[in-house]
This record gives sequence, structure tokens and C-alpha cells, in this order.
Amino acid sequence: MKQRHILVFSFLLVAMIIFLVHHRFVKIPTFIYLKSDCDKMTKEETELQKEIKKIFKKVDSSIPKISFTHFNNTTSAKNSKATIINPKDKYCVGDSLTVQVDMFDHLGKRKTYGGDFMTARIYSPDVKASASGRVEDLRNGSYHIHYTLFWQGTVQFSILMVHPSEATSALWQGRNRGHGYVAYTGSFVYKGNEAKVKCGFDLNQTHELCEYSNLKEEEHFYCEKPVNIPCGSLRQMMSVFVDSHTYLSEAEKYLLDRSNIRVEIPKNFEKISVSLCSGNITEEKKKCSSGLNYTFPSGYFYQNMWNLQYCSIVRYRNMNSINECLKGKIVYMTGDSTMLQWMTYISNHVNSLKAFNLYNENWPMTRLFVDLERNIKIEWRKHTNPFMMLVFHTFKEEYTIPDQIDHIGGNQNTVYIFTLGMHFRLFPLEHYIRRVLNIRRAIEQLLLRSPETKVVVKMENTSEIDARIEMMNDFHGYVQYSILINMFQGLNVAVVDAWDMTVAFASENTHPSEDVIASEVDWLLSYLC
Repeated sequence: MKQRHILVFSFLLVAMIIFLVHHRFVKIPTFIYLKSDCDKMTKEETELQKEIKKIFKKVDSSIPKISFTHFNNTTSAKNSKATIINPKDKYCVGDSLTVQVDMFDHLGKRKTYGGDFMTARIYSPDVKASASGRVEDLRNGSYHIHYTLFWQGTVQFSILMVHPSEATSALWQGRNRGHGYVAYTGSFVYKGNEAKVKCGFDLNQTHELCEYSNLKEEEHFYCEKPVNIPCGSLRQMMSVFVDSHTYLSEAEKYLLDRSNIRVEIPKNFEKISVSLCSGNITEEKKKCSSGLNYTFPSGYFYQNMWNLQYCSIVRYRNMNSINECLKGKIVYMTGDSTMLQWMTYISNHVNSLKAFNLYNENWPMTRLFVDLERNIKIEWRKHTNPFMMLVFHTFKEEYTIPDQIDHIGGNQNTVYIFTLGMHFRLFPLEHYIRRVLNIRRAIEQLLLRSPETKVVVKMENTSEIDARIEMMNDFHGYVQYSILINMFQGLNVAVVDAWDMTVAFASENTHPSEDVIASEVDWLLSYLC
């Protein structure tokens, strides 16, 4: 009798498992669940969630929470002023120079709190030279801009107020209020039936939902469950901007009018002359390597070519030099269209690299280039959701950056390069923090099992001003940039600081010019070779 009961129980258990798998209620490899089944798993706060909250709270505490009654009470770039602290009669190459910026509102009243978002640079058009300045917020309405004078000649200054503090406060609070800037649609196909339904990170739970979860990384995404169609038949995804959505009041939106963005702050000085003094000693720079303590600014443009202040950058501007550097290497690139620019630049300059047709469609398809003679393989993939795609596309072969790193064995010939940022600007910051924490964890484990593997992170760059400034503005990008820089300090990775470069270059394009891309690739290859 006992054996009979055991057999019956075993049969019922197997039948239940088959039923669940068949109906896609449970499918372990792809982590697909009905939403109600998963609620039980997510009640207790995890260590990752605690870390996300800790980082978010730190960022949140650094951004003033400001309310204003009238535009005239907000920061006015034109009424503000910039002054050199302790000006000198003579400046030498290598000297530091500090400019103080005092902010005033549109009524001429002195500002008493910080939070204004500024970018600063020095430049010499005659020698095509430029460098970023480091902005220090004194939290009392004044700022110190720290410059390093990298080259000799006549040097000019530019200090732009990108957004007043009242706008950054509104943008910060709006970004973290919800997911309304983007609308996702999922396409399901099952036994000849097709359904298109609403998807997203945060859906109305009154509907029956399919959950697409990465339990290891604690990332969750949902679609409304189509009638009589299993969750596992989700085939394609599309995401579009919801341009009608705003989290800002009319007064706050006016702060984002083009006339109020990237406004030059007046200076009580014109330009300075920098000399190559007798005491200047040019130290021989060491080879670029991973794990250096990072400083800002990291370097400067001269004759439109980037020079690093802490290591020697090599120029890779022809097929032979790039081939020699990449010989024998397996290179993984994961990111967005700004990293695709790297792939395009390299493949355009090295005709011995041959494209392998993977039969994908749409621009973010996976790209693969190989050189069998030199044993070179370069692969570009887009990072996964969040990723804006205005047409339906397949995503079944996509991997998050941490997941991809976890599946790399690594060796002295392996290079992993990634970037992320631009597509995250439209979503609450917790998504970005979670992804970066998981990336750091994956890199630490990769370097434990393979210390000789090279890892390079490309920082996100500045972008253009367009109609979607509330969603895509550079303030969101700067917050993300700061988080990534701080979180990767001390980690044995190499950094290509595209933010520093594009501020210095005064680039106002999401996709920087080839002069910038060429220098970014120089920087990359200087780490590898």
C-alpha cells in the first residue's frame, strides 16, 4: 500500500511539472513566470536592493530639492559672473588655475544654494586644443572651476550653465517618478495566432501578467498575458518615446526652453597667455594600463588629437598599426550606437577584417568581423533592455552585460569592452544602479578566474539638445557618469572617458565626430597594446 501511495504521488508530481512547463508558468532557463507566482519570491529585501537604495540615497542627498514660484527666482547665467582666483602675471604650461563662479537669479539677487549643472572648458582654436575644467559645487551659490593649463599659447575660457538648479531638481524628481517616457509593445505568436500587448517594467497588476525575470540580477520585465497564448511565445519587442508624457509643471518646462540651456556665463577676463617656462620638465609617461587611479580631466585635445596626462597614448590611424595591435585577439564590444561607432571606425580602416553575415535585421543587429590570417575576431552587440527600438525586433539572442561577462572564460587574448548610459536616461535611476552593480560583480569574478583578461569601459558622452530634452538631457547622463566612475575606482579595468573628451571638444551630438572617435579608439588600443 505504501509503495502504491508513493507511485501515485510521484505520478501527480510529474504531471504537475509537465503541466506548468507546457503552459509556460515555469520555464527555468528563461525565467518566465506568471506575476502572481513571483510575488512570493520578492517580499524580502535582498542585499542587492539594499545596495541600490544606499547608492540612490547618496545621489539623492547631493541634489537640492527646490521649488520656485516664478522664473525670475531661478538662476540666470547672464546675471552670473566668473572671476579668476589669485590671477598671475605669467602662466606656465602645467599650472593650475581656478575660476570662481557666483550665481544670481533673473532679478539680480545672489543665489544661496548650489545644484546648477555646468560644463567648463579651455580652448585655443589656432592649435585645435581644448580641455575640460572640473566643476566644484560649494553649495552656497558659488562654484570653483579647476583647470590645468596643458599647452602654450593664447587660451580662452568657456563656462556654460547647462541647467539652473531649479531645472536639475525638477528633472531629478521627474525621472524617478515612473516609467512614463517609454511605451513597450510585445508581439506574441502561437499556433498561427498573433497578439500585440502592452509591456514594461511597471504594469498595472489588475491584468494577468507574464513576467520575464533574470533572478540572478534581480531584473524584472512584464507583459500583459494575451488570451489563450502562453507567456513563452513572446517573439519580438518594440519601444517608442511617449512625447506627450511629462513629469514637469509648465513653469518647470519653461526652464528647458532652448534659450535657457547651455548659456555662457560672463567673465571679467578675456583670455590668458600660457608660456613654456624654463622650469617645465616633460616627464616620460608610462604605458597606459588598467587599474590606474582615475583623475578629471584625464587629458586634452591638441591638433584635434587626444593626449592623456597620466600615460602615453599611441596613434592607431592606419590598417597596419590597428592590425598589429589586434592580432590574435578576441574582442567583445557591448553597448549602444556610440560603441557601434568604434566598430564602424575600425572596420572602415581595416579592410582585412571581413564581415560575417549573421542574418539579423535592423541597425542594432549583432555585428561580427573576422580576420582568419591574423586570428582576429571582433563582435558588437547591443546591451539589452532598456534599449530604445522604434520597430519590432527579435531579442532572444540578447544578453545583459553581466550575463555575457559571466559566460566568458577569459585569457590573455580576450578583451571585453562595454558602455551603457544613453538609453537608461529615460528610466528611474535604480535601473542603472542595479545594472552597474551587477556588472561590477561580474567583472570582479571574471578577473578572479582570468586576471589577464582586459576589460575596458567607455563612459557615455554628451548629447545634442532636441525636443526630448526632459527625457534625454545631459544632466541624467552626468549623474550616471559620476556613479560609474566612482563605482569602478580601484577596479582593474581601463577607462575611456568619452564624457571628458566630448565636454572638452564642445561636442553637441549624441554621435561625436570622427575626430573624437579616432581619439577614443587610440585610447582603447593604447590600453591593449
